[in-house]
Amino acid sequence: MQNQANQTLPSKIYFLGAGGIGMANLVRFALSRGIRVAGYDRTPSPLTDRLQAEGAELVFEDDPALIPSGFDSPEDAMLVYTPAVPQSNRIFTELRARGFVPVKRAALLGMLTAPTKAICVAGSHGKTTTSSMIAHILYGSRIGCDAFLGGILRNYDSNLLLTPGAEYSVVEADEYDRSFLQLKPWTAIVTSTDPDHLDIYGDEAHYLEAFSDFTALIRPGGNLIVHTGLKFRPRTAQGVTTYTYSAKDDKADYHAENVRFLPGELIFDVVGPSLQVRDISLGVPLEINVDNAVAAAAASALAGATPDEIRQGLATFLGAKRRFEFWLKGNEPGARGRVLLDDYAHSPNEVAASIASVRRLYPGRKITVIFQPHLYTRTRDFAPDFAEALSEADDVVLTEIYPARELPIEGVTSDLIYQAVKSPDKALICRKDLLDLLKKRNFEILMTLGAADLDRLLPGIREIMLSRKD
Repeated sequence: MQNQANQTLPSKIYFLGAGGIGMANLVRFALSRGIRVAGYDRTPSPLTDRLQAEGAELVFEDDPALIPSGFDSPEDAMLVYTPAVPQSNRIFTELRARGFVPVKRAALLGMLTAPTKAICVAGSHGKTTTSSMIAHILYGSRIGCDAFLGGILRNYDSNLLLTPGAEYSVVEADEYDRSFLQLKPWTAIVTSTDPDHLDIYGDEAHYLEAFSDFTALIRPGGNLIVHTGLKFRPRTAQGVTTYTYSAKDDKADYHAENVRFLPGELIFDVVGPSLQVRDISLGVPLEINVDNAVAAAAASALAGATPDEIRQGLATFLGAKRRFEFWLKGNEPGARGRVLLDDYAHSPNEVAASIASVRRLYPGRKITVIFQPHLYTRTRDFAPDFAEALSEADDVVLTEIYPARELPIEGVTSDLIYQAVKSPDKALICRKDLLDLLKKRNFEILMTLGAADLDRLLPGIREIMLSRKD
């Protein structure tokens, strides 16, 4: 992979949207190959700080004058962009005027992973954790892998893993803008197909059709691992073997058995065709992760990992940042049993599953959820479902919608969700007032949910919770 990739890539790459989590692993890959990297993002972040420290030349003002020298023509340089950056961006416009032919992030990812046996994980939820589990298992095994992940894996503090001469790559396959159709999987996993990104697909039927198109890309001789009960109809080439998986359905080809909940520990077995992995003690012991672990075990076994390597990988897996990331576990000095955790859950089913997992972990305790909706279109399309999911919490705090790439839609606000929430306590406030609100309230279990930027407030929230004396 490394030699072929170096032969294809130029000596310089300009990344538009460099600070996006999916783009950042490509930035890091380019830097690892000695390629000069420059780029633009709308706002600085801890991730862009890291990329700059690693050698990326990044700017945060949309000014063509800030394009560094050396990016004057496409002769020895490439322009890579993410669809989140508008075509009207002035830097984008200037680089196109200089003759650059824009390359989508997904196309570059497909090009880099095509020479490998790519294990591609798709789904409306679960794909980051599942792909991260597979990457951690294989990277720590005798097999090794390259991995391009959609979250910062806490075991390595990175979303890129590289093994010299790796036969396998692990890829988070994003369905947004049909990006995953640029990949060439050897093994594909589909975790879930709950409708999302309807601003792109229009309706559920077209969304499901894209997953069928994705599975049709699996190479002959490869594998499809699909969760039981999904609506879409897989379409595969001749010679592709299809397996089902589930944490609870013992009729699935790969499934969990003997699930045991112990204080602070979750233990289970994974059983499948020619595979038995006994007594897995999950490193992130949440019920929602059993499904992900079964899929990860299946994919890892098909790549040649042994039961011991799978067991060890799942036991030492710390999770990705913003995926059930604990900021307080209750036993720290000053915590007084209070728990603070953050989860990227941003679809109704993810929100419901996240709250249910925490309810199982802390039975009988009051759960407060702070949720910032992500995207006007997603709020418009799923407001009743978000309200139903959030109503499983005892206390709900909603902030205004995080727009990301979108312009406001008339009549679409967080109030659409708020009015339908049935929790005993609820509040609707501006994000800027959140810390002041939290100073006046007490909490047992506090969760911040969503794909927006509530995580930037977590240091302040943690300090508030630790400073309370009651």
